[in-house]
Amino acid sequence: MALEKFRAAPLPNPGKDYDPQYIRQLVRVLENYFSQLDSVTANYAQSYRANYFYSTPTTVAILASAATAGSGARAFVSDATATTFASIVAGGGANPVPIYSDGTNWRIG
Repeated sequence: MALEKFRAAPLPNPGKDYDPQYIRQLVRVLENYFSQLDSVTANYAQSYRANYFYSTPTTVAILASAATAGSGARAFVSDATATTFASIVAGGGANPVPIYSDGTNWRIG
């Protein structure tokens, strides 16, 4: 997987004491490697498959807004007041539920 919040440092140009063609090739290889680490997903993959995905439970009160998280974002809350699929989540209850953002609201599901 890609590293979170990783940004490769820019590489310097070679000095006059080195073979410029060799150094440019080396720099291109390193830049290609680091650009894969910078990408959203490793090797520019479209998706990942796994048997399990883990989310750290949080409370509704400390969630980022659904608009900030973006449509399709997922989370898990420990204090929902309801468990009805696709209903807008509200905190202050005792129900642990997975939630998703529709871009406007966090919804149970």
